[in-house]
Amino acid sequence: MNVGIIANPNKSGAKKTLVALCAALEAENLVPVLETVTADIIKAPGGMDAATFGDSCDVVAVLGGDGTMLNAANQLGPANIPVAGINIGTLGFLTTCTDTELDVFAKAVANKKYTLIKRMQLKATVFAPDGSEESFRALNEITLARGQTGRLVSLDAWVDGELLNHYRADGLIVATTTGSTAYSLSAGGPLIAPKADVFVITPICPHSLSNRSLVVSDSSVVELAPAEDAECPMLFTVDGREVVEINQGSRIRVEQAGHALPLLRLEGRTFYATLRQKLGWGQN
Repeated sequence: MNVGIIANPNKSGAKKTLVALCAALEAENLVPVLETVTADIIKAPGGMDAATFGDSCDVVAVLGGDGTMLNAANQLGPANIPVAGINIGTLGFLTTCTDTELDVFAKAVANKKYTLIKRMQLKATVFAPDGSEESFRALNEITLARGQTGRLVSLDAWVDGELLNHYRADGLIVATTTGSTAYSLSAGGPLIAPKADVFVITPICPHSLSNRSLVVSDSSVVELAPAEDAECPMLFTVDGREVVEINQGSRIRVEQAGHALPLLRLEGRTFYATLRQKLGWGQN
């Protein structure tokens, strides 16, 4: 079996963890396949573009944290390949295990002792006033928020063609169940279990306290646009990566991407156990 590896070169301890992971995999007769930037970390020859991992690897291991996982999901594209996050440090919401469990991870992969949790992704299409369009894919969320002026933005949102609301806020988040533990949660949105067939619309610091998060079916189509009274450009972001300036006349359509990311979970690990650990539930 080939195990593709993507590591965050800016993460402290990445080189040490990468070397240890390769050794753990080889001890189980698994073949490490390094992504190009990852290979450079240990000066190894023959790095591979992550976009081709789907053709040559059985599993992909991502070394870093939740942010590294988001970037890796973007690099892998629509490839239907199990992805495991190995957090350098404490366990993250998206990661499978920590860097102290490399032997456990390697044995689980070699013996196929794991389960796969399909994580829905969003497709966001930006329609510009000149008729051009550009599409993006998000594992966590898309955000339409205020620009550099720091002023509240005015925007309208529709669900399946019906007007939902006119918002005056710092912005609006459309998040997957995966993203419900990220920016949406910080903005007051609900926690949503990964297997729920929904996504959530969460306003960021709304002017009216009656504006709350709304959970909608994952078959819904959400559309966002600057309102007629919008006074300044807004910034559109995808999982904190791409930044596109949105002006009057632009429109954004958000819908299910049609491709879910298969996240690898070790036996005995659950989403709820991670919640308890990360949020400190049940601790006196």
